[in-house]
Amino acid sequence: MLKKVFPFLTWLPTAKHTLKDDIIAGITGTIIVIPQAVAFAMIAGLPPIYGFYTAMITPIIAALFGSSYHLISGPTTAISIVVYSTLIKFVNPETDLEGFISLALVLTFLAGFFQFVMGLLRMGKLVNFVSHSVIIGFTAGAGILIAFKQLKHVFGVEIPQGSSIIDIVVYITNHISDTNWYVFAVATGTLLIALIIKLLIKPLSRYYMLLAMVLGSALAIFLGGDANGIETVGKIPSNLPPFQVPDFTLNNIKLLSSGAMVLALLGLIEAVAIGRAIALHTHQKIDGNQEFIGQGLSNMVASFFSSYAGSGSFTRSGVNHQAGAKSPMSAIFASVFLMVVLLLFAKYASFLPKAAMGGIILLVGYNLIDFHHIKQVYKASGRELIVLFITLF
Repeated sequence: MLKKVFPFLTWLPTAKHTLKDDIIAGITGTIIVIPQAVAFAMIAGLPPIYGFYTAMITPIIAALFGSSYHLISGPTTAISIVVYSTLIKFVNPETDLEGFISLALVLTFLAGFFQFVMGLLRMGKLVNFVSHSVIIGFTAGAGILIAFKQLKHVFGVEIPQGSSIIDIVVYITNHISDTNWYVFAVATGTLLIALIIKLLIKPLSRYYMLLAMVLGSALAIFLGGDANGIETVGKIPSNLPPFQVPDFTLNNIKLLSSGAMVLALLGLIEAVAIGRAIALHTHQKIDGNQEFIGQGLSNMVASFFSSYAGSGSFTRSGVNHQAGAKSPMSAIFASVFLMVVLLLFAKYASFLPKAAMGGIILLVGYNLIDFHHIKQVYKASGRELIVLFITLF
């Protein structure tokens, strides 16, 4: 009974035998998450530091109370875009960043609460009823939105807040002469560097995002930096996540409940799908209900430590498994190492150019469009293809 309430009691006593493997995987995970944390926070409309906070707190709680030995939770692309699209209806981060952050924490707690309750009610099997085509369509649509939203950082033009994809294309077409070519060079240069490392330099391909960000930042400095309009992400506080009680007013709960439910379901589908995909190789049995509880607790606890909603990460979970992780301790090590990095090296992260992040996020958005599976759906079923494209649109 005790192991059912505290699932970490099952693997913690034997984790000492795999410490070396888990530490190596943890270090690898830390390297991978640094550029992702900044990028995903920007997608969510939040300052970069909130991506770091989420990548520190969420993985620890999810590792302790989830069921998968290799799943790494934290900020993700799809979750970040749903957080932004939910909150932008009520507050604009460019005019009221404090209010936006406050609502983001409430939204995170509510999503976690729904996930936790669903786990207690043993609703883990529900995710089996969500069509594969719906997931492919949703992630492809998210990828397209993400890519277009970054074009202002690629071209260095001030696109009006809240513009649709068509508005963005029209605005850039009409203002192409206003392009800051220094910014454009940094964005496209970073994108090309990432592609070259990922596709042509296989020994370094695991670190392509990090290396591209470093080299993109060097390119920005070479081209004159701020003097030529190349903005950076700005100062990142060198501190651990502060404790902060979310603003639980009745009005906030009413405003955000429906969005929180969508966020909760998406997060659960992501986490369980990733856990099961890795379990095909490790032959570990995944408990869907326990994963619901773990994800719910991770978001509820994280909301009190200035973190926004998280879920299982495709990229980091895959890297964690491939790096040789043997137990959930690897996720905990990755979080602890990230705390050390933030405390000692935060000043270097503040020099990251927004243009370089824009170039990387373009690639992130493109990678979300699963052309291989879209082609499979096209060949297999016309009805499934209709479902896929309706979800995408």
